[in-house]
Amino acid sequence: MTHGIEIGVISDTHGRLSLTAREALAGVSLILHAGDVDRPEILTELAKVAPVHAVRGNMDRLPGVAELPRSRVVEVGEVLLFMLHDLLDLDLNPAAAGFRAVITGHTHRPEVSQRGSVLFLNPGSASHPRGVPRPTVARMMLNGAVLTARLVELPLDSD
Repeated sequence: MTHGIEIGVISDTHGRLSLTAREALAGVSLILHAGDVDRPEILTELAKVAPVHAVRGNMDRLPGVAELPRSRVVEVGEVLLFMLHDLLDLDLNPAAAGFRAVITGHTHRPEVSQRGSVLFLNPGSASHPRGVPRPTVARMMLNGAVLTARLVELPLDSD
């Protein structure tokens, strides 16, 4: 049985990874990037914090990110997580497929919601927020089969 795995979730960095975003993800066991990375160096920097799984967003056109998969299944402990950039592209029933969470980005608007047995998480944008005053990332906690998530607001900074 797995206890206390913390997962960092980030999206829509669009080529910019602030020091505050890296600090907000410190201590996690794994990082999920839900697309629109823009520059492969972002994934290299995140990998200095924890292993990274990423999907391709609609703006990921450069070598090093254009090859990322459109969707990805990540197994963590006892649960399966499904990642894709745009929730509108979800073409399966996540509960029926055995997924405990669907991780997305694209809208730049953070959202955490529980729909039946499935947690839907959009961490918002770590660099260009929309509809909220500050950039955000998220942290998920997995205790056995129990999965929870919280949003982390980042301070506005110039780095």
